[in-house]
Amino acid sequence: MRSFASDNNSGVHPRILQAVMEANKDHAVGYGDDPWTAQATERLKEFFGEEAEPFFVFNGTGANSVALQVVTQPYNSILCAQTAHINVDECGAPGRMTGCAIVPIATPDGKLTPDLIRLRLVNFGVCHHSQPKAVYISQVSELGTVYTIDEVRAIADLLHNYNMYLHMDGARLANACEYLGCSMRAVTVDAGVDILSFGGTKNGMMMGEAVISFRPELNERLSYIRKQSAQLASKARYLAAQYLPYLTDDLWLLNAQRANAYARRLAETLARHPQIHFTQKVESNQLFFTLPTEALRKLQEKYFFYMWNEETNEARFVTSWDTTSEDIESLEQTLEEIFNEK
Repeated sequence: MRSFASDNNSGVHPRILQAVMEANKDHAVGYGDDPWTAQATERLKEFFGEEAEPFFVFNGTGANSVALQVVTQPYNSILCAQTAHINVDECGAPGRMTGCAIVPIATPDGKLTPDLIRLRLVNFGVCHHSQPKAVYISQVSELGTVYTIDEVRAIADLLHNYNMYLHMDGARLANACEYLGCSMRAVTVDAGVDILSFGGTKNGMMMGEAVISFRPELNERLSYIRKQSAQLASKARYLAAQYLPYLTDDLWLLNAQRANAYARRLAETLARHPQIHFTQKVESNQLFFTLPTEALRKLQEKYFFYMWNEETNEARFVTSWDTTSEDIESLEQTLEEIFNEK
């Protein structure tokens, strides 16, 4: 069933599938000592710089949990937006695996700012309080908004003054870069990000992520923590092989361009109906909006999608790399039927 529920529901790009099949033709040494992992590592260094050290893992929750363990001790605290994935959607895994206090901060648009963070940078050296050590940001945010390069750099500069780390969850990094018109390096390591969870499953890949360290002092810890966190794949080549086509001929960017373009077209479709009100700016492939109760009920009869706020009838639509014109046209027809019923 096609829907606008999530880019997790989309298929795998044929070039990605072909790469996995190619990696399956013969035997290879396990646990990352294979040619595909070596090639993917070099490709990622081309994108993020020689200082980048990628460690391939199974999934996004694993990537975030591993990355945050690397930059913290159990007596530390991790600051994030109240809507952040690690605070809402990961069943407490980062908190459990790090032992840290997760400190959520209310934001109007899902994005942290230096001013919001600065208020929580207190009680350093006081043993009665968790010690702030890391900030987690999502790019794109959980509300579909995008951090600019300057916004990321301002947060990083603040944290580095306090000997803290900035972790970026880049599950939709490609969509953010398409919107900003910048490289992935420009909005990550060049902007001061210390460690990155870099995924592609929302943008045409099948599975897996790469935890990428930009700080040499973290690399040895990353190796052991990945293993201890059950995130080291024995047949690692199937994770790494996907990044070869993904980072070739701008496939990552082309997929994101398609998803973002259809999100803009979808926004135009929704905006034709004055009963629909957007609650966030449309800056990526996620759209947040409210609509009347009866219209919502009828829309749910035809489409599966997630409610963001039941009390206010706020829904979320997400476009994908494989969204089609037919998908948009079908929704257009449905909305016309809903709002023009006599």
